[in-house]
Amino acid sequence: MSTKKDSITYFFKALPKNIFSGFVVSLIALPLGLGLAMASDAPPIAGVIAAIVGGVVVSIFGGSHVTISGPGNGLVGVLLVTIASLGIENAYVAIMFSGVLLILLGFFRMGALADFFPSAAIQGMLAAIGLIILGKQFHIMLAHKIKREDTIDYLVEIPYTINDAVHYGNKSLIYAALAGVISLAIMLFYSKVRNKYLQLIPAPMWIVILSIAFSYYFEIGLHEPNPIAQEYMISGIPEIQTIIADLPSPSFNGIWSFSFWGSVLALTLISSIESLLSIKAVDKLDSEKRRSNVNRDLKALGLATIGSGLLGGLNVVTVIARSSVNVNNGASNRSSNFFHALFLVIFIVFFSTQLTRIPLPALMAILVYTGYKLASPNVITKMFSIGKEQLAIFFVTLIMTLKIGLITGILAGVLATLIIHIITNKSFGLFFRNVLKPNVLMFKEQDDKENYYISVKHFCSFLNYFRLKHHLDEIPEDQDVIIDFSLCDFVDDTVMENISNYQELFAKRGGHFDVIGLDMHDTDSKHPFASRRLLPVPKIIKNSLTRRQTSMEALAKDYEYNYDSKREKNVSFLNNFQFFNTKHINHIYNKLAYIGSAISLFDIEFSEGEFIAKEVVRTTMLHIDLSHPIPEFTLDREGFLEKVSAFAGFKDIPIENHDDFSKRFYLQGDNEVGIAKFFDDDVTHFFESNPYYHVESNGESLLIFGRERLASVKEIKALFDFGKRLKQVIS
Repeated sequence: MSTKKDSITYFFKALPKNIFSGFVVSLIALPLGLGLAMASDAPPIAGVIAAIVGGVVVSIFGGSHVTISGPGNGLVGVLLVTIASLGIENAYVAIMFSGVLLILLGFFRMGALADFFPSAAIQGMLAAIGLIILGKQFHIMLAHKIKREDTIDYLVEIPYTINDAVHYGNKSLIYAALAGVISLAIMLFYSKVRNKYLQLIPAPMWIVILSIAFSYYFEIGLHEPNPIAQEYMISGIPEIQTIIADLPSPSFNGIWSFSFWGSVLALTLISSIESLLSIKAVDKLDSEKRRSNVNRDLKALGLATIGSGLLGGLNVVTVIARSSVNVNNGASNRSSNFFHALFLVIFIVFFSTQLTRIPLPALMAILVYTGYKLASPNVITKMFSIGKEQLAIFFVTLIMTLKIGLITGILAGVLATLIIHIITNKSFGLFFRNVLKPNVLMFKEQDDKENYYISVKHFCSFLNYFRLKHHLDEIPEDQDVIIDFSLCDFVDDTVMENISNYQELFAKRGGHFDVIGLDMHDTDSKHPFASRRLLPVPKIIKNSLTRRQTSMEALAKDYEYNYDSKREKNVSFLNNFQFFNTKHINHIYNKLAYIGSAISLFDIEFSEGEFIAKEVVRTTMLHIDLSHPIPEFTLDREGFLEKVSAFAGFKDIPIENHDDFSKRFYLQGDNEVGIAKFFDDDVTHFFESNPYYHVESNGESLLIFGRERLASVKEIKALFDFGKRLKQVIS
């Protein structure tokens, strides 16, 4: 009973953070919902309806913890075809039937569906979706509407559209194109500005705010109409009363046609894959490292999709970009999804007329950026680095998806993967003789400490990975696991990628995940993923050092430090710091170590968010190993954002008799008594009389850094000196 009371108390304690996070996410969901609906040739409000219904239904019935639901990027191409072939009324029925199939997938425990598709094929499908979005919306972004047969034609026309935009003679079209170009620039460069105040408002909402402000400037300031061509402004945003009065009437006339059921299957397939991939990615970001109940989430998404279709909305899926923002803003449970929907209702009720002031090119710029992220050249580079055969699978899926359709494309990718695996292993029988055989054995080893031992034999690929995954999901992440592949003839890249994810998850939760038996496997350039994607082998950055590295090497000689420019992936000593709870560390490099002490400085590369929301950050940090335990805390300079965060449940710990310190610094941690005792006069005076740094304790060591960027040599000297003196004060 006390556990239930504790969970209720925790829920209400975390409620302010989740309300705040829901509000921030709604600022992104509003323009994206409008844009995705229009990109799908649906009424603009349809995307917002999907976000509202999804937020309410999934927050109540879902099985994930910090995900956000709404309209998805991946469905744009399918919805375009569905609406064009069936008409909007029949399309709503197809959406509802796809919701029914999603519920059935959940009941039949098909949450592992995404694991049956090779990673390269999924990447190819997503890249094709990105090109579909980019190809059509790029022209509208430059105020140039065209009609073409397929996506490739739209892509071929891009240079001609750019040329036409440069030579526009119509002033209203010039303004429309400028709105698109400026909006794209905001999307491209916004994440590079590491300002915590500016980034309180997401880039898509800045585009909405600036667009509306531009409209009012001409209307009120200059007493002139909006100079942007009227055909390139949003229209058809009904008020809430009109939405309720004009609910669509489902038409079941064409449900027995082949095109109808083809659309239903395509909508279901893409909805499920996009959602399952997103859920898996968001679970990696969850600071509490909880596992989502994917089958329960599929049922909730299916129910929400049925409700959305009834109300005139699009399919509801789990979305990675908005979910990443949700996690980064402190969300801890599904209530943030509900509040994101509630704020969208408020926007539509009170500000629906303002939305018509937004230019279409501005919204399409958001989608062009999204399409580019899905089909970025970096994806091709990544595929090539895994292996040349991965690039072949990627392009087979991509081209077949663009030329024929999504279902054909993903099936072609699966078939191409299987053929390449057979050719690589020079064995047809290895797969078809063993595909139905049980190939995973798990038992507990009783020694000084219990170990879970898993032996895998025959082969392990996307065809039978679900068997291994079933066993891994049964093991608590704080336990020790050994996977032995010595009896396994073949392990594909999809399995190795998933194994790597499990290693990271177990490490963050205090467990240990070892893989053995791959030392005798082929790891040459034709099939390099087995060892290279699993073993953390340090890599030399370059034989020739950069100017900054040369300066760091000289600094090390002057101060008698040890310097190493190599990349190091063994970063387990950083796992317990709160700063990295929702971030993925790629590696550290350019390491300076103070001889005879436990102080080290290094450059670090980590990522925030996942998938298209992923942003890579590089910065310089200092790590200090302590000889005795201290309380866990974080210390920052107090500013406006920190004062506002107090209303969201983040408490600043005051230090008695040090009013100046309490005013200037923001101190946070659970053990208030221990922290207050630790910050005695010497420690407090040290921080008061030195430059501001982010200082964080995990109880056994300290992490210190300044700005979220690489430090100059001068800043490195200052940071190192700060750390050495702080260690002396603490000691």
